[in-house]
Amino acid sequence: MSFLNVFLLILGMALLIKGADFFVDGSSRIAKAMKIPPLIIGLTLVSMGTSAPEASVSINGAINGLNDIAIGNVVGSNIFNTLFILGVSAIIIPLHISKDMKRYDIPIMIAVYLVLLLFSFVISPLVLELFESILLIVLFVGYMVFLVFRAKKTAKLQPLQEENHAKKRPLWLSIIFTAVGLAGVIFGGDLVVDNASIIAQALGMSESLVGLTIVAVGTSLPELVTSVVASIKKENDIAVGNVIGSNIFNVIFILGVSSTISNLTLTMAGLFDMLVMLGSGLIILIISMFSKKMTRWQGIVTLLLYVGYLAYIIVRN
Repeated sequence: MSFLNVFLLILGMALLIKGADFFVDGSSRIAKAMKIPPLIIGLTLVSMGTSAPEASVSINGAINGLNDIAIGNVVGSNIFNTLFILGVSAIIIPLHISKDMKRYDIPIMIAVYLVLLLFSFVISPLVLELFESILLIVLFVGYMVFLVFRAKKTAKLQPLQEENHAKKRPLWLSIIFTAVGLAGVIFGGDLVVDNASIIAQALGMSESLVGLTIVAVGTSLPELVTSVVASIKKENDIAVGNVIGSNIFNVIFILGVSSTISNLTLTMAGLFDMLVMLGSGLIILIISMFSKKMTRWQGIVTLLLYVGYLAYIIVRN
């Protein structure tokens, strides 16, 4: 660990913040210009773009046989996304949860978690086999097709209003903003993860703990910054859709691809972490069922739950 690592960590965070600002602004303008609902943009372009660091870390972990990093990164990221990111976003501005999100995406996220638990601890205990990874990828393709059909249906039923011409930006410029922002988010995320991991290892943390905390939080920084910026800009569909879409993408695509490279093995300790991931999803489902918005006090509660989970895994490891 050196001062260079600390400098690169700070530089990475700066790139994340400015990149996310460009990314949210550009993608929301593209959505309006192409008459695509912002929720769909949040669930696809934004969520997959901000999940690029998770994909890089987990796939590299699978290639190098670092199972704890590959799986812990995804599970830890999803818990962080749900409890911490949505919590922080709701504290800034209470988050409206759309009817489509309640009806489709949050239940799909819960179903995906249940499928992962079934594969990991029932069908082939403590290992993700090749056929299971292929099924996860098939689920990903199916979900993408479902989103496309939803986008077309929503565009017909709820045509978007034209933007104010005084503030209208050419589509090509919005695409450049989005691309530059995404590059900043990805490169910044890589800098943060790489240097945070070096700092953590220098402090004597275990591989499992690094995967569930430093790497998981580090790779989720794009989602954090993107959702917080979207919340500040009152782009609620992007703020919430980014998190839910990322959680679904992390499991069915990233773990699917990672386990095709090498069968990922698990431990019984991982069962608790996956149950916490499932529980965090159920909390959001319950909030969405009984309230139109995720309020500030609910955001504070989810933040406290994440702090409690973090304290537990630090003691456990």
